[in-house]
This record gives sequence, C-alpha cells and structure tokens, in this order.
Amino acid sequence: MSITGIVLAAVIVGGTGLLIGLFLGFSAQKFYVPVDEKEEAVAGVLPGNNCGGCGYAGCGGLAAAIAKGEAPVNACPVGGAAVAEKISEIMGVEAGSAEKMVAHVNCAGTCDKAKDNFNYVGLEDCNMATFAPMSGGKGCSFGCIGLGSCVKACAFDAIHINEGHIAEVDREECVACGKCISACPKHLIDLVPYSKKYYVTCSSQDKGATVMKTCSVGCIGCKKCEKACKFDAIHVENNVAKIDYDKCKNCGLCAKECPKGIIFKIEPLKMPAKKEA
Repeated sequence: MSITGIVLAAVIVGGTGLLIGLFLGFSAQKFYVPVDEKEEAVAGVLPGNNCGGCGYAGCGGLAAAIAKGEAPVNACPVGGAAVAEKISEIMGVEAGSAEKMVAHVNCAGTCDKAKDNFNYVGLEDCNMATFAPMSGGKGCSFGCIGLGSCVKACAFDAIHINEGHIAEVDREECVACGKCISACPKHLIDLVPYSKKYYVTCSSQDKGATVMKTCSVGCIGCKKCEKACKFDAIHVENNVAKIDYDKCKNCGLCAKECPKGIIFKIEPLKMPAKKEA
C-alpha cells in the first residue's frame, strides 16, 4: 500500500472517530437527565436485596421515593434501624421509630390436630394443590396446605414447613418483606408486631360445629376471648377471633379464656444488634 493510501485511510478513520465523538457529545447534552445526588446516596446504603417488602419495585424504586419525600427513611424492612439511621443523615431528617413486624402463619392445624379427607399426591406446590378437590385434601378448607410455596418465596430462609406439616416462621430471621404472604394461596400469613405476645393462630371462617369436626385447635367463634378482654382489642369476625394490635396490651386474658387454646403466647426474644453494613 502506498503512503498516500495509508494517509487517506488514517484521515478517514480519524474523521469518522471525530464525527462519532461529536455526535455522542451532542447526544449527551441533548438527552442529559439530571441525577439526584441524594437518590444515589440513599441507593448506596440500601441492602440491595430488591425484595419488594417496602412496596416499591426494588431498592432503586425505594431510593427514588425517599429522595422525593414520598417514602419514610425507615421504609426498608431488611435494613432496619441501622440503614434508616444512615438514610436519615443523608436526607437530614429524624429516623423515627418503626415497629418491627414479622410474618405469622394463622394456622395451627398440624397432622395430629387437623383431619385430612385424603392424601394429596401431586406437584409439591400449594398453588397447584388448590386445583385438587378440597384444595389438597385437608379437612379444613382454610388450613395450611403445607407444600412450601411460602418457603420457596422467602429469600431470607425465615419460613419452613415443620414436622406437623404446616408453615412456621423464624421470627428472628423474618424481615417482613411480604413474599410469603403473596405466595400463600390460602391467605394465611399476616404481618404482626414483633413486640406483641398473643396471636390467634387460625383462619377458619367455618361455624364452630364444622370446625370441631375437622380440627381440634380451630377457633369456634365462641366469643369468650372477646368478653374477657378489658381493652376491646379482640373481636370475632366471620367466625374467627381477630386481635386489634393497636389496642392489645399483652395482658393474656383472651388466651386464658380460649377453650380451644388457639390464642398462642409467643415471648419476644431479645433482638441481636445489627452489624454495621
């Protein structure tokens, strides 16, 4: 190749590169999107689990909402107080205090307490089992199927199927992300305050006579708990007792009066201090 050809090729390549550079520079200016420094800073301290427990589409969505003032600084259930404190410093506001919530499975119908109509044989998935007659064979149509769809949904290893073949939550590992709640086809799982001691562990809306035929620990809607409570904190709704935790004082009178022993006392454990991220 001649010298002229080499020079010409270099000029063409160089000119093309220059044009591309100018085009990219113009595009960067034309389509520039301002970056919120606070949003970036908040995203940097969030745990990055993208669990959706905050109600937003991942940590990026929550960071944007916090930066805009649309979400509180303590909205991340995974990060807890430590992350909330860091975000409050970024945003220049008080972190405030938020009640720790944990998932609770509203069913105590283990194998020895709840009757089965038949043995379910099929895919190990609660959602698929609901297509079978009687939703998987359990006598109580409201009870835990026990095939572990909630377990598969939990990214924190905080829920397991126990020996009684029902789901059980590890309260110390639960971050209240809500994935198990969405995964349960029976809608048996709720978020409850960690600090409270008493929980109604039944969801059956059947009348008492029907409940007694299918489960020895099911709520029969007798209202003895309701009458015993001095704080108007528990009422029978749709044949099952419900606790209003805003009113509950942890007195335990409802549990003492329950003839089926379905109001369980769970002592809160001392929470281990979170390590700095």
